[in-house]
Amino acid sequence: MSIEKLSRREIARLVAQDISDGAYVNLGIGIPTLVAAFLPSDRDVILHTENGIVGMGPGDPGMPLDLDLINASKEAVTLLAGASITDHVMSFAMMRGGHLDLTVLGAFQVSGRGDLANWDTGEPGTIPAVGGAMDLVAGARQVYITMEHVTKRGEPKIVQQCSYPLTGSGVVDRIYTDLAIMDITPGELIVRGMVAGLTLEALQAVTDYPLSLAPNWRELIVEAN
Repeated sequence: MSIEKLSRREIARLVAQDISDGAYVNLGIGIPTLVAAFLPSDRDVILHTENGIVGMGPGDPGMPLDLDLINASKEAVTLLAGASITDHVMSFAMMRGGHLDLTVLGAFQVSGRGDLANWDTGEPGTIPAVGGAMDLVAGARQVYITMEHVTKRGEPKIVQQCSYPLTGSGVVDRIYTDLAIMDITPGELIVRGMVAGLTLEALQAVTDYPLSLAPNWRELIVEAN
């Protein structure tokens, strides 16, 4: 496909724009971590990390790395005014107890009905690493997924049925890829946005689940990288 795709930072920016004021949000490893850098300044979004921080702020490159103040991607962070630090027991109780409005995670596969596989591909030499993902998808009120639309071999990552071990069944609400934004609904994926120049037919060709275009869909502009 010759269409120019969104960068990882552009995917993160789109997610950040869709997070509501006052939301308590957990950001996973990879693209989700980047979301913190694009949160609108006029919104009060409280970031949670499963290693025990509520009220996480941006890192300070001028300070030495403090391994007690890191995010899910093991990057340095700061504490905002009013932040709290907890142990893992309390942090996971927040995750499991329905106290998070949203979690943003990466994925290996997502099925059209919202099943998520993001912890093990089963390939030789890989190390399964579920972390807190199962707790997050079970407890968060909404689950957003960020990922490339296809694998390195060009195979769809949005599928009829996940072939990898599941993290959660029917848990995903929205998918952000380098090609589109899609909401999961019964029987079809509703396309809310597509990159400039992409057609629904071309998107369907790399998506193994029926797509439908939302009446108010928007064109996603790929910026110069």
